[in-house]
Amino acid sequence: MYKIVKKRILNEQVKLMEIEAPYVARKAEPGQFIIFRIDENGERVPLTIADFDREKGTVTIIFQEVGNSTRKLGMLEEGDSLLDFVGPLGVASHFDASIKRAAVIGGGLGTAIAYPQAKKLHNSGVEVDSICGFRNKDLIILEEQMKEVSANLYITTDDGSNGNKGFVTDQLRGLIESGNKYDLVIAIGPLIMMKFICAVTKEYGIKTIVSMNPIMIDGTGMCGGCRVTVGGETKFACVDGPDFDGHMVDFDEAMRRQQIYKAEERHHIGEDGCRINTK
Repeated sequence: MYKIVKKRILNEQVKLMEIEAPYVARKAEPGQFIIFRIDENGERVPLTIADFDREKGTVTIIFQEVGNSTRKLGMLEEGDSLLDFVGPLGVASHFDASIKRAAVIGGGLGTAIAYPQAKKLHNSGVEVDSICGFRNKDLIILEEQMKEVSANLYITTDDGSNGNKGFVTDQLRGLIESGNKYDLVIAIGPLIMMKFICAVTKEYGIKTIVSMNPIMIDGTGMCGGCRVTVGGETKFACVDGPDFDGHMVDFDEAMRRQQIYKAEERHHIGEDGCRINTK
């Protein structure tokens, strides 16, 4: 069993938990993920590792309550335990030693995945400009943590409620056109966001890494559910990724595959969800 030693509510939709998992923490690296299962009847759910502490033996996960399992996870409290917490899985992020300056971009919950990437680059002596985008100011997460690992932090909101209206693509283009030169861009967030970030960086010939989070079941490459097309070849995000060259990813195919089980998800949530005020 894996004990929840810390729980924080980051906003109305997103929660942070530190899980006691010393063997996972010992090997964890930025870019990798875990698969958890609440109990023996629970589904296997992948979550990217948001942080880890080898001395304390803990792994931090940040999740949004969007389905049955994440809702159940969100109801657990400190002292409760998970049945399974498997990892670290996937290929750890690797950065070329020649990188001197990088832009790390997180869209919404993708900021939780962007943080360990920015932290690793910062700790390696790379100058990091971080750009984080949210729908509104109430959904902003990890602002202080991102500041600590960034030379400059830019936070945009779709509605401008934080005083900086716009999209992360606009912010990135503005920085590039004002003379900022980046050896690397890392983009993590919704597929459509990553697609348009890659369109911008391709114009300027900037290497771009994206983190893919497709449908995933076993996490070991056997089920084939997490396949993505990269450079015309089939890759499996759980064993070949989740990091890929963004200029090689077929985002349109990935977005179509992401919608495959939407009807089933809505039906399942409808069956298991709250029935207050329903007949």
